[in-house]
Amino acid sequence: MSIDLGSVNWLAVIIGTVVYFALGALWFAPMTPIGRAWVKASAYESPTSGTRSTNLFYVFPLVSCFVMVTALALLAAATGVESIGEGIVLGLVVGIGFALPLFITTAAFEFKKPQPFTWGVIDASYHVIGLVIA
Repeated sequence: MSIDLGSVNWLAVIIGTVVYFALGALWFAPMTPIGRAWVKASAYESPTSGTRSTNLFYVFPLVSCFVMVTALALLAAATGVESIGEGIVLGLVVGIGFALPLFITTAAFEFKKPQPFTWGVIDASYHVIGLVIA
């Protein structure tokens, strides 16, 4: 297998990145039920206000989404995924096969979080859904 960046639909990667990032903004927003559950499960305190506020709070997730969507596009090209149905299956395979186990395993060792398993399931679900959409 070779990496062929020319086979990537970069417009689709950019759109997928923006949608994945926007999903995260909604998913973890404290005014949504999922966001409130995540804050409670993680004992999260937002660094977006006061002296701890920084643009990196937004840049890192955006770059991470770009990297994941680009990797997904490369996998799609390498495996010959061409239809929406095949793309959904690829997103599910990557999301359930990689994101879900990574977050659940990480959650198992998050002893300082009030509800580590809930935190892990919420994080993992976001990535599974984000990868399927991308």
